Amino acid sequence: MGIPDTDNPRTNAAFSRWAHLPRQLAGRSPFEGPVQPARVPLFRRGRPALPFPHPWNYHEPLSILETFFVDADRDDGFARHNRYLEVPGFAPVLVTRDPRMIREISSETGDKPGQFDRDTLPSTGIARATGADTLLYANGLSWKRQKKLATPPFARTTLFQPEQFSEFERTFRRTVAGRLEVVRQRIAVGGTDRIRVTLEPEIKALMLEMLVNNFFGADVPYDQIRNRFVPALDRVIAHIVRDTVVNKLGVPLNRLPSITRGIADAKRARADFEELTSIVLAGRREGRGLWRQFESDAPDHALRANLRVFLAGDLEATTSYASWAISHLARHPAAQELVHAEVQAIDDYTPANLARCVQLGHALNETLRLTPALYFHPRRATADTWVTLSPTERIKIPTGTHILLDVWHANRHEDHWGVAATGYPAASFEPDRWARLSAAGKGPNEMLHFGFGHGPRFCPGKSLGQLEVALVVGACVKLFRFTAPTPRNDARAGVSTKPFDGVEVDLRLRDTAVITAPVEPRPTDQTPKCPFATLFKATTPEPGT
Repeated sequence: MGIPDTDNPRTNAAFSRWAHLPRQLAGRSPFEGPVQPARVPLFRRGRPALPFPHPWNYHEPLSILETFFVDADRDDGFARHNRYLEVPGFAPVLVTRDPRMIREISSETGDKPGQFDRDTLPSTGIARATGADTLLYANGLSWKRQKKLATPPFARTTLFQPEQFSEFERTFRRTVAGRLEVVRQRIAVGGTDRIRVTLEPEIKALMLEMLVNNFFGADVPYDQIRNRFVPALDRVIAHIVRDTVVNKLGVPLNRLPSITRGIADAKRARADFEELTSIVLAGRREGRGLWRQFESDAPDHALRANLRVFLAGDLEATTSYASWAISHLARHPAAQELVHAEVQAIDDYTPANLARCVQLGHALNETLRLTPALYFHPRRATADTWVTLSPTERIKIPTGTHILLDVWHANRHEDHWGVAATGYPAASFEPDRWARLSAAGKGPNEMLHFGFGHGPRFCPGKSLGQLEVALVVGACVKLFRFTAPTPRNDARAGVSTKPFDGVEVDLRLRDTAVITAPVEPRPTDQTPKCPFATLFKATTPEPGT
């Protein structure tokens, strides 16, 4: 547990550059206690990157994290998984791939005195793009107010209410029916039994459509979502990543002169993003979608920043999650067929039916472990704080320390997830790993993959994200057999991680592929816009999408 060092006169004081300069110049560690992290030199030959982001390496964040652990496996004990960088005049940066440290620091993140804050330094671009007073960026009491305001609609108890879930699942099936019918037609037109496609753009459009229309009750045409709003959000997110590293003066986008095409495109994308936010917010007045569960007298303008964060953040996270799951299953046909055996008979994706899909659950857990969307979680010490891992392992983290909880490398290290611990190599996608852990009596609380964070600041959209991805991946496996053209499955990273190849797969329609579309009455003279009948059985014609 993290315990503030209340006897220290520096407690709750800001990091002082000058007070620490003599110690820094002498090369002494800023940490105290029986265990110590190893220091990483600022410059060293043979590393994949410098140990900090700059304008020429910011697009390779996984390499920056990896730099901290070059040759780390030669060490034993605490230093093997805990490293730090300290430059004279600046606060230290502690990077940990130790699941115990990740758990303890995550658990002690909150609004109480002496607890760790979320470090805002890596997300300044997000704040400039969406607003600073949000659930993502705020800290302390401001964060607590935001959490109380924003999280109830996403809670599992809200989403899985029978009436609410039934509506969500019905509109989901209708949405997926229309999108996958287009893919089926492309296969048919091609005159072959398979087609090679890059699925990430389609997944992204489907996820945004589910979020905007199904969750918030809007009615945005798919063509606008696919061809206008998804590209706009992509540009906004790309600008956020660059802006965080390059824009040291903190100049807002709307004040930047449109002297380059990139800035002009980012401004147009931001305008489209604002329009989409207004469309989503308009459903509040009529109580559409899950706005019915939102009980607050806050004015609309006070909600816009959190809506921006949710639209961009949920799209990034769920697209990453679903893309990785499909990409992994495309390279593991045996696991794909086990999932298909579970979902092939499902006609309605109720919580009870999804809970019975054990193989699907294992595949999704393994996806989050091996390839989490958020590859690190930033924290900051608000006071000199002791973190205790065992009776003999304690470390005092000084106030102002920037902390990177390196989930990506923690989840891939043999010490934590390898053969000795789980029965399979840590770097391999093995859904059976979770069955072995369960048989050994190790539950989710013991083997944390931190896919949605941990502790008080876990992702509030966890239940919604799990639901969306289970529905999409389950439907995709039910309808298609998909294989990857190459065995490599490299990652690219920005705000989130995604497959480097954009989820390139060869799709084949399964012979018995059927999703029962939801039955809804309509006037007999209404003609459906999408020809579902050849792919989705239904007792009556379905309305268009």
